[in-house]
Amino acid sequence: MGYRHGYHMSFYSTAFSIIFLISWFDRVESAEMGCDYFKGSWIQDDSYPLYNSANCPFINKALDCQKNGRPDKLYLKYKWEPTACSLPRFNGLDFLRKMKGKKILFIGDSISMNMWESLLCMVHAAMPQAKYSLQSVGNHSTYSLPEFGLSLEYSHNVYLVDLVKENIGAVLKLDSIVNGDYSWKGYDVLIFNTWHWWVHTTKGKDQPWDFIEYKGKIYKDMDRLVAFKEGLTTWSKWVDSNINPSTTQVFFQGISPVHYDGREWNRSVSTTCLGEKTPVTGTTYPGPMPPAVSIVKQVLQSTSKPVTLLDITMLSLLRKDGHPSAYYGQKGNDCSHWCLAGPPDTWNEILYALLSNSKGV
Repeated sequence: MGYRHGYHMSFYSTAFSIIFLISWFDRVESAEMGCDYFKGSWIQDDSYPLYNSANCPFINKALDCQKNGRPDKLYLKYKWEPTACSLPRFNGLDFLRKMKGKKILFIGDSISMNMWESLLCMVHAAMPQAKYSLQSVGNHSTYSLPEFGLSLEYSHNVYLVDLVKENIGAVLKLDSIVNGDYSWKGYDVLIFNTWHWWVHTTKGKDQPWDFIEYKGKIYKDMDRLVAFKEGLTTWSKWVDSNINPSTTQVFFQGISPVHYDGREWNRSVSTTCLGEKTPVTGTTYPGPMPPAVSIVKQVLQSTSKPVTLLDITMLSLLRKDGHPSAYYGQKGNDCSHWCLAGPPDTWNEILYALLSNSKGV
C-alpha cells in the first residue's frame, strides 16, 4: 500500500532519509482533518508571481508568455488557497538549506520540464547571484548549485517504459524499463510523470514508436488507456524492486490537464483556453476529469513502496487562463503546457511543503 496523497502533516524531522508509510485509514483520517493541499480555490494575491520571468534564464521560449506578447497580467496574480489548511509560500533560501547536498530528478515529458523550469526560476529568484552550472547531455539536463551541493535534474522520458530501436522499427515495450536501471538510481528525490504522449498521438501521427510489445506479442496499436495502465504498472514494479525508502523519496506528478474542450486525446477540437484571463471560480471544475486520473490512483494504490501523489489535476483544471494559448511563439494555440510564471509554481510550492513537512527533511 505505497500510494499516499500529499496531505500536510504536522511533524518534522531532520533525517531526510526516513520515509513514512501512511495507511489507507490514515489517509482518510487526514482528509477529514482538512489537511489536503489539493482541495481549494484560487484567490487574487498581488504579491505574486514568485519571480519575474524576464529575470529567469531557464524558461523555454514557448513557455515565456509575457515575452511572447501576452498582453494581460492578471493571470500572474493568483495564489492557491487550500480549503482548510495553509499552504506556505515558497521560501527559496529555506528550500536550499533543507535540500543541501541532495540530488533531485524530474523524469517525464515536457510537462515535467514545465515543472522543473519553474523550480529553477523559483530557486534562482532566491539566489540570483549564486554561481550555477546548467548542462544538457542527450535527454538529460542538470542544474547545479555548488555552494549548496544541490542538483536539480530533468530527464526527458515520455513513456517511462522502454522505447527501443529494433529491426522492425521503434518498439514501445510495455513490460520493460531497463532505462531506469542506469539513469534513475542514486537520487534523494524522484518526481515521475507520464500521460500526454500515450493519447495525443493517434493513428500513427507524430508517435515515436512503430509497434507496441506486450507480454511477448507485437501490436501495431492498442487501446491507449490500456497501454498506459500497463506501462505505469511496469513502472510501479520498478519502484517496488529498486527504491530504498530509507534513501529515496518518490513522487508521482499527477495528471496535468489540457483544455481542448475536455477531450485530452483530440487536439483538433476548438480550444477553450483561448482568451481566458482568470481562473474558474470555486473548488470544482464543471467538466470531466482526465481518464488517466483514476488509473494513476489504482496503480499507485498497488505499490508496496511509498509514493506520494502530487494530485494537481483539479487545481490545474481551474486554471484555463494559465496556458500559453496563442502566446507560445508559433501559430495556433497551446492549451497543454503552462505559462511561466504560472500554475507550475504552485505545484512546486506544494512539493516544497510536502518535502518540508514529511519525515524526509
